[in-house]
Amino acid sequence: MPDYIKLHYKVSNDDFSRAGEASGDVKKKLKQLGFPPDIVRKAAISLYEGEINMVIHANGGFIDALIYPDRMEFVLADVGPGIPDIELAMKAGYSTATDEIRGLGFGAGMGLPNIKEYADNVTIETALGEGTTVSLLILNNK
Repeated sequence: MPDYIKLHYKVSNDDFSRAGEASGDVKKKLKQLGFPPDIVRKAAISLYEGEINMVIHANGGFIDALIYPDRMEFVLADVGPGIPDIELAMKAGYSTATDEIRGLGFGAGMGLPNIKEYADNVTIETALGEGTTVSLLILNNK
């Protein structure tokens, strides 16, 4: 494997038919590169939850992934409304999803809590009316 692999994905707003494509592609690549199943799972869950949040709440955006032998770094950036209260948003079950989104099976309020549970480090930078950037670190501590 080279020093690292860089991947870039565009995440579309409200396009549930494509939601999960980026995280699915990263999962596939990690498997091909021989990462342990538990590390692949942590990365896939963390990234999927962030990707779905971007589709539901944030007018889409992009995901950049850097894959190193010992870690994965993901940056999910959007130009959505921002998160008014990060502490509240991190609580399991809290959601601002509409009834329509909940009717599709999304918006249960587990996105950020799951990211926090599965990522080794999470940093959230947000500005109301400007957007949010979520940075994730997944360690490959074989």
